[in-house]
Amino acid sequence: MELYDGPLDTKEIFGRWLDEQAESNYGAYIPFVGTIRAEDDIEALSFDIYEPVLQKWFDGWQAKAAALGAVVKMAHSIGDVPVHTSSYVSAVFSPRRRVALELIDEFVEDFKANAPIWKYDVRDGKRIYAADRSTAMNGAGLLA
Repeated sequence: MELYDGPLDTKEIFGRWLDEQAESNYGAYIPFVGTIRAEDDIEALSFDIYEPVLQKWFDGWQAKAAALGAVVKMAHSIGDVPVHTSSYVSAVFSPRRRVALELIDEFVEDFKANAPIWKYDVRDGKRIYAADRSTAMNGAGLLA
């Protein structure tokens, strides 16, 4: 798991991940890029992350991937990320394409639902909590 201030350099990250796995003999590599869309007059999104819980969540996915003979990688931004740039990238390396296809889908969907990341709209240089773009984490909150 990698965390960066500001927008991600997706070419550098994916290139490095490919280099790291070059000798692994994986038959499938499936990347995913999340890009900030220009909508609702935002100039950026901004992110806060609770790193210990995110690391625990990610470690669980590493174990799940390892049990399938695969590797999961992820990078996310902290702070402001302007529209049309990336805040989230992930990838699965696997011996088989079906495992990689299914795992990347499950990983990205679970990330969206359960990663401890708080999202803010940035308008006129001000951070505004994006309640309509945020998803409550399973088991979180006073009544969990």
